[in-house]
Amino acid sequence: MSVDVVLAGARGHGRWHLDNIRRLQGAGLVRLAGICELTPLTGEEIPDGLGTPEQSADLGALLDSTGARIAVICTPIPTHTDLALTAAARGVHLLLEKPPAPSYAEFRRMADGVEKAGVACQIGFQSLGSHAVPAIRRLIAEGAIGEVVGVGGAGAWARDEAYYRRAPWAGRRRLNGADVVDGVLTNPLAHAVATGLALLGTVRAEDVTGIETELLRANAIQSDDTSCVRVHTPHGPVTVAATLCAEHPGEPYLLVHGGSGRITFWYKQDRVLLQRTGHGPEETEYGRTDLLENLVGHLEHGTPLLVPPDDTGAFMRVVEAVRTAPDPAPLPEHAWRLLPAEHRRIVPGIDGLVAAAAATLALYSELGTPWTPPGRPLPHDLPNEVST
Repeated sequence: MSVDVVLAGARGHGRWHLDNIRRLQGAGLVRLAGICELTPLTGEEIPDGLGTPEQSADLGALLDSTGARIAVICTPIPTHTDLALTAAARGVHLLLEKPPAPSYAEFRRMADGVEKAGVACQIGFQSLGSHAVPAIRRLIAEGAIGEVVGVGGAGAWARDEAYYRRAPWAGRRRLNGADVVDGVLTNPLAHAVATGLALLGTVRAEDVTGIETELLRANAIQSDDTSCVRVHTPHGPVTVAATLCAEHPGEPYLLVHGGSGRITFWYKQDRVLLQRTGHGPEETEYGRTDLLENLVGHLEHGTPLLVPPDDTGAFMRVVEAVRTAPDPAPLPEHAWRLLPAEHRRIVPGIDGLVAAAAATLALYSELGTPWTPPGRPLPHDLPNEVST
């Protein structure tokens, strides 16, 4: 018997969820009962095969009228907590898009409220559904690359100027007094941070012992578009360097550094390369479990959730460090240039710098960049609300 689902936020990235729900509906696992949008979708915007779901701008009323068991929430970041709690108060289970909240306090309000309501909540880090993640952790546990030194992440992406005009909250740290924190590390390349932490098994808030950030921007936005972070954990550092101003955008990846080898994980492709002393390179492609399908399996058969809220606590500490850091420093004009044909800004040399940071676990300032502030950045004090 299929599970009724309501989708809140069906445009933008929500279109991916519409297509995924259509796939699962075709398999008989779910049925799209409703769509929550401020402006109703037209018939042309609803993929074939989904029928005519009920539509409303009021999520609570829509959940009441449809009796849906699951709400998929893909709305602006500042709305996540309130909408999640609206669903939880009705006993409705959740797939909540990443980042789950714009601050650690809002994350805890959401997670505690969901737990108190007794509903299941899955956080939408799709890369954590990759079968490569447990496979890499087994390789680490077996000593395939020796003692792990740390994990590096590299994300060199490109976004044009229209990307920052797609919604009022895009590229914002705050909007109308509310936190947004829509930066490169916390939203578009958040998977690199969360997945890097998962590879070390350091996913909970208490696993983080310190955080260093360098937040910069080439675009005329509030938030950061070219940044790096180093998260300290008991199992080594996780350093992620990311930009939305790449010269030649490529697939983001993670590097697990060991004493006798390394593992490269292209997490969007579920592809793993194992390189170790005394062996030839071994490349493997893995499958992936869809997070909505996993949530349905949890409700119907007791399958363990892949990404419950507390397993994103370490990532949320990174969000909090970014939120409380000084506003991103604008790159000097000589450090970037405009590509008029593509309507986007690039930072010459950033592709190699991002790769070097992942390869060395270093921050930009430690790699001798001419445009980072002088001096070694100090680790962020962990805010009181995230102390354990």
